[in-house]
Parts: sequence; C-alpha cells; structure tokens
Amino acid sequence: MKLKGLNNLLELFFSQYERQDKKKILLSSLKDLNKNFSWEKTFNSVINLSNEISKNIKKGDRCLLISENRPEWLISDLSIMLSGGITVPAYTTYIERDYEYIIDDCKPSIIFISNEEQYKKIKNILPKKDFINKVFYFDDLNDINIKDYIHVENLFINSNSNLIPKVKISRNDPACIIYTSGTEGNPKGVILSHGGILNNCEGACELLQPLLSKQTRFLTWLPLSHSYEHTVQFVQISVGAKIFYAEGIDKLIKNMNDCRPQIMTAVPRFYQNLYQKIKANFNKTKGFKKTLIDATVKLGMKKMKKEKFSFNEIFIDKLVDLLVRKKIKKQFGGSLKTFVSGGGALDKEVGLFLNSIGLSTLQGYGLTETSPVVSCNPIHDVRVETVGPPFKGNEVKIADDGEILVKGENVMLGYWNNEEETKKVLIDGWLHTGDIGNFENKYLKITDRKKDILITPGGENISPIKIENELTNSESIEQAVVYGDNKPYLVALIVINEEKKNILSEEIEKVNKNLTNIEKIKKFITINEMFSIENGMLTPTLKLKRYKIINKYKKQLENLY
Repeated sequence: MKLKGLNNLLELFFSQYERQDKKKILLSSLKDLNKNFSWEKTFNSVINLSNEISKNIKKGDRCLLISENRPEWLISDLSIMLSGGITVPAYTTYIERDYEYIIDDCKPSIIFISNEEQYKKIKNILPKKDFINKVFYFDDLNDINIKDYIHVENLFINSNSNLIPKVKISRNDPACIIYTSGTEGNPKGVILSHGGILNNCEGACELLQPLLSKQTRFLTWLPLSHSYEHTVQFVQISVGAKIFYAEGIDKLIKNMNDCRPQIMTAVPRFYQNLYQKIKANFNKTKGFKKTLIDATVKLGMKKMKKEKFSFNEIFIDKLVDLLVRKKIKKQFGGSLKTFVSGGGALDKEVGLFLNSIGLSTLQGYGLTETSPVVSCNPIHDVRVETVGPPFKGNEVKIADDGEILVKGENVMLGYWNNEEETKKVLIDGWLHTGDIGNFENKYLKITDRKKDILITPGGENISPIKIENELTNSESIEQAVVYGDNKPYLVALIVINEEKKNILSEEIEKVNKNLTNIEKIKKFITINEMFSIENGMLTPTLKLKRYKIINKYKKQLENLY
C-alpha cells in the first residue's frame, strides 16, 4: 500500500478498510476468544465511539488511555483521532502517583480505563480534576456513577453506515503524546505527529515486504503505551494484517503456538531470555543429537559472517535445516518468518546465535522521540553488530563527539509543556539522541550511550550496558548492574540463578577474559530478588531503572571498595 499521499493515520485505516474483505478478522484477543473484530465491526465501532467522544472534547484535547493490550485499545486510539483529540497512552503498571503526574501534566478532557484494577488506581484522583469531562470504560466496574461514565461495549454495535468520514488533520498535527518510561526522574510527554508515524510505517512496509503474505499474522505483547508497539499497530494496518493480542508475557510461547505469528516484535530482554533457555537445552544434549546441534550453530554462524561453505557444509546445512531449525521454529508456532528487536541494544552474541539456529532476528534502532524507528537491518543482509541502514526520509549524521543526530519527519514535535527540555535535544532541526555510534558501509552501529557512560579516575569512558550484556549471557546470572563511576575499578550487582550459583565465579572470570583491564569486574555482590516492573526496577519495556537499583543497593556496592 502506498503511504506517501496520506495526510494522517485515519486515512491509512479508512483506505485499508475500503480494500479489505469486510468480514475478515482484523483484531483478535487470545485472552477472550469471543472478542474478534472484523474490519467491518472495527470500522463501525470507531465511528460510533467517535460520535460519543466528540460530545466531550474539542480539537487538540488530550485523551488519556489506560489499558492492557486488547482490541478496544486500537479502536479507542482511532476514535480519539477521528474526534480531533490527541491520544495519551499510559502504562497499566503505573501507580496512583504516576497517573496523577501525567493527568496534571497533560490535563485530559476524557479518560479511558480498561478494568476495575486500573479504575482503583485513579478513582481518588478523578474528583479533584474538574477538566475531566467523561470517563469511558471497557469492562464492568463497581461503585460508579452511571451519569459520568460510559461503557464502551454499548457503543460497539453494528450499523449499516459505510460513510467514510472526512477529517481535516495534516501530517504535522499531533497524533499522540507518549510519556517516556522514566529511567531518570519524571517522564516527559513526547509529541508524535501523524506524519512521523506514517514515515515509520512506510519504512517498515518496505523492510517487511519480502515476508508478507495475503494476511500476515502478528502477535502483539509489548505494551501499546510504548511508542514501539504503538507504531507497530499502524504498520499492521498498513499491510492488512491479522492482529492477535497476547494474554501476557507468561503465556507468550503458548500464544505463539495458538496463533502461529509470522512476524513478532520484542525487546532485547526477551531475546536474551530466549537465548539462555535454548542454549541451556542445547547443553543437555548428547550423542548424535549434540553433533547436529553443534553443526547447526557452527554453520549458522558461518553463514551470518558471510563465510563460504565447502561442498560438504552445503549438504550438512540443508540437513540441519530439516532436522534442527525446522523443529526449533515449530516450538514458536511453526510459521515465524522473523523477530524484530527494538527498544534497546541487542547483544551481538545473542543476535548471532538466534539467527544461526533459524530464528531470524532483525535488530533496529530508535527512540520514543523518533516515532520510534530510525533504522533496521533488512532481511536479505543482516549484520547483527549493527542496527541497519536508516529508513528513507530519516537523515542521520554523527556529531564531532560521536553522538548520533537524527533529522526528518519522524522526529517528535517536542516535549509537551516543556520547551526547556525540547530545546536541549532539538537543535537546528537535529535531534540529539544521546547515543554514540558510527557508520559501517551505510549501516549504523551503536557503540555507547552518553547517559550510561561510566568515567574512570583516568578519564576513560566505559559502557556498563556492554559489560552487563556479557554477564547476563552467562548461565549463572539472571540480571546484572555494573557500578563504578569515578571509582578505581568496576563492581557488579548480580541477580543469581540459584541452580547455577556454584559456577558463578568461574562464569565471571570467563567474562573478564573478554574485557579490557578497565572493564573487568573486580568484585561483586549477589541478590535473589529479580528486577521487575512490579518492584519498580524495570521500565515497562524491561530496561533497567539504573538509578533506582543503585540507590537501593548503594551501601552494599560502596562497601566493595
């Protein structure tokens, strides 16, 4: 589908609606198997919900959307846009204080809530905010005033209207305000335009074209409140996909077998866990089976490094394709064509391994502020140590200090209500990403992160993320945080795998052999509690909240010196 001539995301949806078989399923919930929305039902639901929203907002008003991933999420997002509003997604993992901060910051005219659990978090806030005109909810709620609340389900009724609304929204108009996950201090509201997201859709469609089928199946599980998955939903519309909503991360493998997705997006932590589990299973094999697996990995690695095969290796590679790689794919539904990794740096070893065993994994790069994708590896030429060439329309250059600068339609309009912070990162149209990198044959390579850099007393810069990735590739280490800014040496806080704790020291020694002297871990402490979203140590996209972790364990870490 051509996206160049489109003015906004609504035109994308409506034009695809006209092209599709109206009875074909677009949205399907794996948690509630009765919740299937055809293209026609989705269209009618958007129109009907928008009519109700329009009674309570004016153009440019913010509309807060608090919900787990489900069909109603996308329908609400489109309905808000059609009503002239701006969607403000919020993570369901937030606590009351977080919601109040965002509500006070963006002052939404209406709020969408999915269920009783989310309602309890905001019900004490609502009476204090006179700018909130109406609350819409998805599931039944207790203890509510019917006059002030609207049950969305009642608006999802079939109608015979095929009238496509005409909307006056330009590519430069705001589509959403997405609050950053807050690895440092209060989150900032990133204003993304319709054109910015359409730019991403265009790049993604070009990237995925060789993998698309008549109705490509996507499994979505990353929070739709994150810019990555928020944009992915419009990519899915762009290709006329069937979208499945996962039950949750704990049932991800089951859900993959349920819906047999062809394309799936995830964050580096997912792939790292996958790598550890598969590798642990491989290590248990013996005899002929072990020989086959070793050959699979060895030849896969050779292929990834673009090394030539001998005649015998060509034959063996075809054999392990049938006997090993095909079986591995079957564990993930059997139809998977590729994973797409984003939201953080994918460890090179993890990327090489997954691709070598037949689980195609394309690493991309971006930020919330870039709608979010800047670049991605193409399927025909994967270079796992890079994040691929920039999407068309995205200008990327490297500043004198090595920082990656981005310019183009995909760059945010600014931070909501925060001109001072906007001016810090948007200079002469160039977004200063805070990431350090370079180009290798037109492929962008990320080497460091400005904000996460540790500086030694001798003035050398060290990337803790690089070392942490090395550590967590070990069987005995679940999670790790490296500490040592302006210290004589580096230490680590390690979440230990209890079953493998006896080899921890040995594993750390192995890691140290691959590090420079200033990068080596000299001492460490272990803990049993995993860093999680629930305990506030991970962002909703599974990134370490470094400052919170270090604050909690600072005394123990300092005692190592």
